[in-house]
Amino acid sequence: MQTIDQLVLDENNVAFHAMMGNSYQLNDIAKEMLVLLKHHKSKDEIVEELCKTYAIDENQLYIDVSDFISKLKVYGLML
Repeated sequence: MQTIDQLVLDENNVAFHAMMGNSYQLNDIAKEMLVLLKHHKSKDEIVEELCKTYAIDENQLYIDVSDFISKLKVYGLML
């Protein structure tokens, strides 16, 4: 099980990891990305899904999703 699966999300866009004792404040798009990652969606699937909801350039969104995933790895939340 990846650490990301252990994150608990609340209605205030806070992700909490009980075992690590850390919490992370997310914006709406980051929360959606995290939910999709917890459902084991690929980077391409996440970009496709978010493009349906937000008026964001697909190339920019791909960069943003990649950056978000990189940060999760730095924080030890993804392998």
